[in-house]
Amino acid sequence: MNDMPRPTRDRLLGHRDFRQLLLGAAASQAGSQVTLVALPLVAVLVLHASAFQVGLLTAAETAAFLLVGLPAGAWLDRMRKLPVLVRADVVRFLAVGSIPPAAAAGVLTMAQLYVVALVTGIATVFFDVAHQSYLPNLLPREHLVAGNGALETVRSSAQIVGPGLGGGLVQLLGAPLAIVADAVGYLTSAVLLRRIHAVEDEPQPAAAGSLRADIAEGVRFVLGHPLLRMIAAATAVSNLFAAVLMAVQTVFWVRVLELSPAAIGVLLSVSAVGGLAGALCAGRLAARVGQARLIWLSALASAPFALLWPLSSGPAGAVLFGVGSAVVLFGAVVYNVAQVSFRQTVCPPELLGRMNATIRFLVWGTLPLGALLGGTVASTAGPRAALWVCAVGFLAVPLPLLLSPLRRLRDLPSGTDDDTAPSPGADSDPVGGDDAATAPAEATRATH
Repeated sequence: MNDMPRPTRDRLLGHRDFRQLLLGAAASQAGSQVTLVALPLVAVLVLHASAFQVGLLTAAETAAFLLVGLPAGAWLDRMRKLPVLVRADVVRFLAVGSIPPAAAAGVLTMAQLYVVALVTGIATVFFDVAHQSYLPNLLPREHLVAGNGALETVRSSAQIVGPGLGGGLVQLLGAPLAIVADAVGYLTSAVLLRRIHAVEDEPQPAAAGSLRADIAEGVRFVLGHPLLRMIAAATAVSNLFAAVLMAVQTVFWVRVLELSPAAIGVLLSVSAVGGLAGALCAGRLAARVGQARLIWLSALASAPFALLWPLSSGPAGAVLFGVGSAVVLFGAVVYNVAQVSFRQTVCPPELLGRMNATIRFLVWGTLPLGALLGGTVASTAGPRAALWVCAVGFLAVPLPLLLSPLRRLRDLPSGTDDDTAPSPGADSDPVGGDDAATAPAEATRATH
């Protein structure tokens, strides 16, 4: 948060409830980053999973966005968000916490890992949609960029500390026991969120009363807005190929680069420095080059560094892989801070849940598809071939942004102009011919 004005920074740090939100995010993110290292290592080292099975595990973890992504937003717009956040953390604590005792008893199977990944993914859908929809309840709109930047700083800091800690714990205790840190993180997050005192108004019942009508209203708002539709398209492409990376990177590190668990943790931590730098610089960069321009510039400048992943080999392989990841993650975090803040500003409060859920459905829904693609390519042609598919795919990420009205803007509109913000219930046609051909679709789990 070093790049935000001191009065804004002091105001955020002095906001008790926002501090609780930040601390909760820090606890859960740190634990999740440990599991980012430990869970695939449980599959590869303990259960001797194939590349396709690891891809299937990643797909199970992200399939929830396809299964419940759209109705989750409609349900959340009908209820208070904070209790949902607490319950989701408790569910994730119980699910992840089931792995260490099963491993200790010698009954852990890939089937249990798939179930844990699916249950955790469903809880994460509700948590993430509620979390993005809850922030505007705590902060005024003029502080949303600063607030999202602070949350991204916490997330990026956890990505630096967590994997190194996870790799060390796996080296010392074994992969199953290292997962205890994730369970503790979710429980700590639930306790901290429960301490938030802000009064959240009970949402008014939807006039239509139909879940299908509520979902359709959110979908129309996103697809009818030229900039939201464009942002969704670019992020969907990014997530598709990021899922390929997630599905094969552990297999590549262990079986091609022959890295130890500790070395994998260090590699992930070093890579995450790019994300922290992006979070710290996002506000300053947006002020200097413009929020709209920053969205496409961040994707265009960082995407080519994905080519370093399949080029990694030999003694310097881990270094090349880390540099590529750091730069790509820098661009992804900068992109996220800019576009998530815009989404929260442009959307009417009563549609926040459905808007976020619709975008998550469209863009995170590509994750299981990418994971299956990565696992299939890796099992037939090898993990390096899957990384080439991933790297070439990342080069296509900026195209929807460059072929849209965003390319002609410096700053994003506030959402009050008639030509950029359709009314929530309007069944309007897409604006801008260049956008009409783009696939609808937000950023990778490496981002948001």
